[in-house]
Formats: sequence, structure tokens, C-alpha cells
Amino acid sequence: MRGYKLCMLMTGLVLLTLKLQAQQSIQFSQYVFNGLAVNPAYAGYKEDWTLNLSSRIQWVGINDAPKTGTVAVDGLTNNTNQNVGLGLIATFDKLGPESTSSVYANYAYRLRLDELDTKRLCFGIGFGAIQYRLDGAKFNATDDGDANIPAGTQSNITPDFRFGIYYYSPNVYIGASIFNLLSGLGNTLDHLQQYKQQRTIYLTGGTMIPLNETIDLKPSLLVKEDFKGPTNVDVSNSVIFNKRIWIGASYRTGVDLWHKSNLQTSLDKTDAVAGIVQFYISDNFRIGYSYDFTTSKLASSQSGSHELSLSISFPGKNGREVSPRYF
Repeated sequence: MRGYKLCMLMTGLVLLTLKLQAQQSIQFSQYVFNGLAVNPAYAGYKEDWTLNLSSRIQWVGINDAPKTGTVAVDGLTNNTNQNVGLGLIATFDKLGPESTSSVYANYAYRLRLDELDTKRLCFGIGFGAIQYRLDGAKFNATDDGDANIPAGTQSNITPDFRFGIYYYSPNVYIGASIFNLLSGLGNTLDHLQQYKQQRTIYLTGGTMIPLNETIDLKPSLLVKEDFKGPTNVDVSNSVIFNKRIWIGASYRTGVDLWHKSNLQTSLDKTDAVAGIVQFYISDNFRIGYSYDFTTSKLASSQSGSHELSLSISFPGKNGREVSPRYF
């Protein structure tokens, strides 16, 4: 009952991200702790109802640079068989005159793969709506009365659908998802050029490698493909001390997996190196911070990106012991 009340509460929150024309997919360095943002099948993974918040300020020093955030909550509907997970995520992304808000309800069916219930194969779907806004006051017209610049703020709302698969065991996870399945509907703001979300595929994977009784190594990988720009690859690694303190780094860059005729051959595909710190204050409360050092040609024009994340779990009243969740 507590989970359902919390889910209803989250529907009233309108804070935080998705996609823009210039920044087609959400960008988080701490994606491992924000699984619902990249895969609806993640819903219920931690079993206890869990609230996640993330906020990112990108390219500090550049006016109207991207600002992104998410609020997400997910958990199980039944503590007995644990087969169904539910989640709700609200996102907001702003870049200059453009801003995009979205809300998705997520459902995951979780297949039990072993008697000890340490392995699950999950299938998830998400339904939601995206609101795109364009603020004409942010434009500086070269010619007065330019008909291509909207008067005031224009916006519209379109429905959307996403799908994902997620497998996990105590030490390994693998996920695949596709977002913006209704991208072909597009948006039209009066006479302006059609705007639509770009269909995006996410591939994720990671493992936990015990080095000794107190130190673990956790490498992870995120691949993003929108079929328009360079394929984005994020490789991360963390050292974990006593399951409480995480110190890690990630490297993010673009790669050419195949020829895309719309891309310029001279594009700089390097993006950023990030330092990441996570601290579990208790079993149910985590706080994290990351700083991105830009490696592209933007490095001299800004002073990096800051990202803060927080998660709080709400244990059930039956005192059920949940096996550790490291992803």
C-alpha cells in the first residue's frame, strides 16, 4: 500500500529530463544508479520501493547550456512472488530556448530463473507523454519581424512508448531497450519545422568482481545509438570499499560502428572523462556526485559538468531481507 501511495505522490512532481533536437538522448554519468532512465524493465530491481533523484548541470560557463534532471520511483507490487515491478519517472531537459518534459509509467514482468531467486529475466514497457516547448523570447532576430521566430512560448504534447529487457544475477547485469517508439508522429509548432524525438537504443552491462573481503571492482558499459549521430559509448569502472564507498571514473566518446551519410567526417567524437564518488550512508540511503572533464573542443569554453544523485529506499513492514543490489 505504501508503494502505491508513493507512486501516486510522484505523479505530482514535474521536475526533470528527456530529449532535445540538439541533445537527442539524456546524458548522465551516474546512469548505473538511475536504471529506470535507460530501461523500463529495471522497475522493481531493488525490490523495496526506491526513490531516485538526479540533477545535472552541463558545460558550466556557457550561457543556456543543458540542464537535466529526473525524479523516479519504482518497486514491487507483491513481496511474495516478486514477479511484477512498477515505476514512474518524470524528466526535464532544457537547452537554450528549447525544453522537454516527460512522464512515463513503467511495468516490468520479472521471470524467476533459479530456485534461490538470485537470477531474473525482466521484460518492461513504458507509456508516457512528452511536452516540447520553444521560447521565442530567447532568440535574437537578425531582421525585425522574422516569421521563422515564434512569438512567445509555443508547446505541444505527444504520446510515447518504450520497451526493454533486463537480466541480472548477484554479480552481472545486461540490458537492452529502445526509446521513442512513436517518434514517427513528430511535433509541429505552428509554421515551424517539424520536431520529433529520435528513436534511441540503449545497451547496458556490468559486473561485480570481488578482490578481497572489503574491496570490489565494478566495471560497466553503456552504448547509445540514435542512428543519426555517432554511436555513444560510456565505459566506467568503480572501486568499492566495504560496499559503502564507491570511487570511480568513466570515459565517454563517439564511435563509428557503420557509415552514416549525414555525418561530417571531420567531427570531433571525444566527449568527457568523469570522476564519480558514491557514498552509502546506510543500506537505504545513497548520495553521489560526479564531475565531467570535457575532452572535446568545448574544453576551453566551459568549466566542466556537475551531477548530483540521491536514492532512498523504503523497506516493507514485513522485515523481509533483500539481497544486495549493486546495479
